[in-house]
Amino acid sequence: MISRNFKNVLVVSVGFLFLFTAYGGLQNLQSSLNAEQGMGVASLSIIYASIIISSMFLPPLMIKNLGCKWTIVAGMVCYVSYSFGNLYPGWYTLIPTSVVLGLGGSPLWSAKCTYLTISGNLQAAGEGKKGSDVINQYFGVFFFMFQSAGVWGNLMSSLIFGQDANIADISEEQLQACGAADCGLNISSNGTVSRPAEKLVWTLVGCYIGVGLLAILIVAVFLDNIDWERTSQFRGNREPFCHTFLATFRLLKDWRLVTLIPLTVYSGFEQSFLSGEFTKNYVTCALGIHLVGFVMMCFGACNAVFSFLFGRLARHTGRAALFFLAALANFCCIIALLFWRPRPDQLAVFFVVPALWGMADAIWQTQANALYGVLFPRDKEAAFANYRMWESLGFVIAFAYSTFLCLEYKLYILLAVLLLTVITYPIVEFHERKNPTAPCEEALQLSHREAAETDKSKIISQALV
Repeated sequence: MISRNFKNVLVVSVGFLFLFTAYGGLQNLQSSLNAEQGMGVASLSIIYASIIISSMFLPPLMIKNLGCKWTIVAGMVCYVSYSFGNLYPGWYTLIPTSVVLGLGGSPLWSAKCTYLTISGNLQAAGEGKKGSDVINQYFGVFFFMFQSAGVWGNLMSSLIFGQDANIADISEEQLQACGAADCGLNISSNGTVSRPAEKLVWTLVGCYIGVGLLAILIVAVFLDNIDWERTSQFRGNREPFCHTFLATFRLLKDWRLVTLIPLTVYSGFEQSFLSGEFTKNYVTCALGIHLVGFVMMCFGACNAVFSFLFGRLARHTGRAALFFLAALANFCCIIALLFWRPRPDQLAVFFVVPALWGMADAIWQTQANALYGVLFPRDKEAAFANYRMWESLGFVIAFAYSTFLCLEYKLYILLAVLLLTVITYPIVEFHERKNPTAPCEEALQLSHREAAETDKSKIISQALV
């Protein structure tokens, strides 16, 4: 029988699986679905810029007032609004819903990370295990299910758009401009990147809205409100507004968090590169938009499987070995992409690159989130808000230079940030091994309270018998 904490992890994971089946599919297609005047890319830039702003102020306020559960629900509502905006895409619908999504994005992710960290510490305290090991395992389970959203969202788009009768052949002239061979800014706008039939777009967006609403329902009904007592105490003994409002910035006084900024920013760079540059300059350019979904399914499937595996392996190998494996995989992929000239007859390569990238991203996501939870157990809300803020900065920078930098230069920038990450991250890891962060007493107190309630229930049951 699974524990209550693990049940909650599964509920959160399933909720995010459904929610990001919708959002992930839309994100990968924005540059093609809403290509007019760069509207799709502009909406993505606004999303992540809004996430940066919300990361600065909102997560501690919302989580401490609403609790993790209802902050997650509120954030999910913001994400679904973006799907509704894509029913009638235009500047007047996409831009406002992008802002709404961005404002809800950071509280959603911070609440999720806080919830998993509390659950992991609770389970570890009850079983006498090391908190970081259980947290790693829980984040591995979460990202296994979350990353599989890339499979289902992209499968839906590929199956639905595959019915389009207007799929054009790719000329030899366009193939010469694919990859890093050409600047990558003037890929000809032919049938391979045209908007699919309106009926197919409505069908896809309607499916995405349905699964998004289902995600909200699952979390609202089945997720336990495990931090309700702490939330009630906060509302009853309210801290000064500025103290909570500026919690994200105050944590920047900790040199460990500042040293982790390159790693966190790189997480945004590498995700945006695959979903934006690789899909556009390699897959869509050489194969066509109808195959983007299938290629990204490979990335999502590998990401999901390795997230689960690395979540369990971390206790045996340690975080550092996994981080350097991810760095090596990304380094090899970047060098290969600099020299590869994609062609339709090299179909296997289109899947090998996202497979390796998915393995690396699984490490960046699971281990970085777990690392923040281990290093800042008493400032979880502010720590994960910082994580989301700096990761979103990576997205914003990458989207900002997407339209005016050549692909070759984008790859060099990605490589430079990766090398900086490899230099700065070991400093934090070395310090943590020499001076381990003490676990938060909150988990121990909650664990003792749960144990007392269980014993009380047993006594009552025996008395009734």
